[in-house]
Amino acid sequence: MVDFKIVVSDPKAKAYQFDVSGAEANKFIGKAIGETVEGTVVGLPGYTIQITGGSDRSGFVMRKNVPGPKRQRLLIAEGVGYKPKDKGMRRRKILRGREIAPDIVQINTKVVGYGDKTINEILGGGEEGETSEE
Repeated sequence: MVDFKIVVSDPKAKAYQFDVSGAEANKFIGKAIGETVEGTVVGLPGYTIQITGGSDRSGFVMRKNVPGPKRQRLLIAEGVGYKPKDKGMRRRKILRGREIAPDIVQINTKVVGYGDKTINEILGGGEEGETSEE
């Protein structure tokens, strides 16, 4: 059974965390970073969310410019997954591809299309499914 932890960041407010499993989670499989999904998948009717990244159960992050869903060992100089200490330094790191596979645990998203109600109103006052941005 496939289940994901979906983190929805609202640029106007804060981040919200939802657990999605079953048929709703299957709608994310095969999607890539940058694609949009209807908000009804996570319980936000009228909203549109865009996939911005994620990580697998071992903590390897997804990177937008790596094709496919598998882990790959890449030589990188900067960006997601590596912050060099010195200018021009490169390092070989293991990163995930941009496509969502069943072994992904967390999917990061952001709100790109808003509905009629705010997210706090949909969640019933903002007490359920809410996390603070760190």
